[in-house]
Amino acid sequence: MASEGLVVPVDSFSQPASLIKKTAVSRSWVSVDSSGQSTVLDLDKYGIMKRVSIHARDLRLLDPLLSYPSAILGREKAIVLNLEHIKAIITTEEVLLRDPMDDNVIPIVEELQRRLPPVNGNYLGQGDDEEGTGVQTEAQTSESIEFPFEFRALEVALEGICSFLDARTRELETDAYPALDELTSMISSRNLDRVRKLKSAMTRLTNRVLKVRDELEQLLDDDDDMADLYLSRKLSFASSPSNDGGDFTWSPASPTIESKISRASRTTPFSIHGEHDVEELEMLLEAYFMQIEATSNKLTTLREYIDDTEDYINIQLDNHRNQLIQLELFLLSGTVSLSVYSLVAAIFGMNIPYPWNKNHGYMFKWVIMFAAMVSASVFISITTYSRHKGLVGS
Repeated sequence: MASEGLVVPVDSFSQPASLIKKTAVSRSWVSVDSSGQSTVLDLDKYGIMKRVSIHARDLRLLDPLLSYPSAILGREKAIVLNLEHIKAIITTEEVLLRDPMDDNVIPIVEELQRRLPPVNGNYLGQGDDEEGTGVQTEAQTSESIEFPFEFRALEVALEGICSFLDARTRELETDAYPALDELTSMISSRNLDRVRKLKSAMTRLTNRVLKVRDELEQLLDDDDDMADLYLSRKLSFASSPSNDGGDFTWSPASPTIESKISRASRTTPFSIHGEHDVEELEMLLEAYFMQIEATSNKLTTLREYIDDTEDYINIQLDNHRNQLIQLELFLLSGTVSLSVYSLVAAIFGMNIPYPWNKNHGYMFKWVIMFAAMVSASVFISITTYSRHKGLVGS
């Protein structure tokens, strides 16, 4: 028998997060129902499996000690959601979030408490025309029914993860662009190490964004997977006397057929009878897919800026390398030129008797002039050849 679990009052949110994380990291859940009421639960995996009717392999995706890619899975009575720090199970009646004391999860819980409660008719504008008020109430009721509880919870989760990743991207941009500009102005070990760390952080963040983006794209490409997320529709079909799809049974709280037809500009006749019409969910997922795509484009732009900076630095290093090669060639040319004088000195310095070294002192200046001309010719030839081959600048 699965344990029933311990219900903790919602006031326990005021306890220090570090203590809760240490003691209840694997059993602490928070439940947010359709009225926005939150309850902290202490349940083991068997209690969760019994509560939401999912398999152990699906619950394993939400284990914080294991590393699984982002996933949005539709099951018979629940939606299993694993998006970075948002690890949730969504049913038609409640949302279960893991690790409610996590700093990144607390804003999601607060947003669920604010947006999950249905809109009360008292908040509608009061007018003198009762018929106009009735139309507004009918439209508002139709809106809330067409957008079921599980989709409102899914929207909060998608908005939270997209906003979280976009905020991390903007923080990275704030740190990266000044660091890259400083590196282009002064190449130093400190600046290079700083840019290296920023590039590593950008790579990790890009992988996280792409995982969420790929999951949304894969979900949008498969209508059957999106149809599995319609928990309220599946529950309605399961409770209907005839499930063959020929006659649709309207619940007492459902809007009338006339109100459905009046909204035909946004829904097709198939949405009334079709089990696999996923237009509403597709529009919801496309909106957040575009948002996560924009975040991915920001990171792509940042990566291109980093690559351009690396190319600019490599050009600067190549320029300095060419200057060193040029200096080396000049020194080599001078060494070769001076070696001509060494050759002449070696010839005249040999201890060999020969007759023409007597009474021919005027030959000394001609030998010096000839050696200088040969040295200059060698130097000019080496320099001209190096410029012709592009080894040195002009």
